[in-house]
Amino acid sequence: MVGMLTRLETYYDAVPRSAARAEEFGSLTLFVREGRGWPYYARPALGHTGEVPLADVERVRARQRELGVPEAFEWVAETTPGLRAAVEKSGLVVHEHPLMVLHGAGVPAGAPTGVDVRILEVGDPVLPSAAAVPYAAFGVAPDASVAAQLAVRIGAGLTRLAAAVDADGTALSAGQHQPVATVLGTVSEVVGVGTLPAARRRGLGLAVTAALVADARARGVETVFLSATDEAVARLYARLGFRTVGTALIAEPAV
Repeated sequence: MVGMLTRLETYYDAVPRSAARAEEFGSLTLFVREGRGWPYYARPALGHTGEVPLADVERVRARQRELGVPEAFEWVAETTPGLRAAVEKSGLVVHEHPLMVLHGAGVPAGAPTGVDVRILEVGDPVLPSAAAVPYAAFGVAPDASVAAQLAVRIGAGLTRLAAAVDADGTALSAGQHQPVATVLGTVSEVVGVGTLPAARRRGLGLAVTAALVADARARGVETVFLSATDEAVARLYARLGFRTVGTALIAEPAV
């Protein structure tokens, strides 16, 4: 299992670099997005597994405030256990999420009648609504350029986008996987799976995730993983073949 977590750490360090610059703060790396889009976070510097000084956390938070980005940290509990104490001393709240890796080829998940679940390519008319779905699902207003930016990433092979599309051509649910060829193999994380509030409890998110898994495997991705919201959601992902290998932690200011 340690080997798998090392593989995921290599991915975590590599994947933001296609759209962000890295600023180093001792034991921590802050990723700062270049241009518009969902902001990144700080995480342990690649290879750092020991204690994290409170001073490093406070320096990163000061830089995040200076940049006007969320004061957010993400890491794996089992890999860098010393970070939790430091971020909690700084006043941040830590949230735990099951970290899950796909075993096997994945299990198909059907969609309701009248809903088409597919991978979207550049030029697909559904792409703009699909790009906006995760923002709407999480109650965030999307930037006007999000669809164009996503199209660029799809064209470059950096992102794969799946959507559950209604008969009228509206995306009801959508999600992405982000493949990266690392020194430890090709890895991809399933991210941003969201469903419009009015379309929930129909199995659409699970069907979108299954489509992303199938696409990743078809493209030769060796390691497919995700972070579940909670244990209840983790049980749903387990139906597709995902198994918990650790705990993903997110620290942010209290609401």
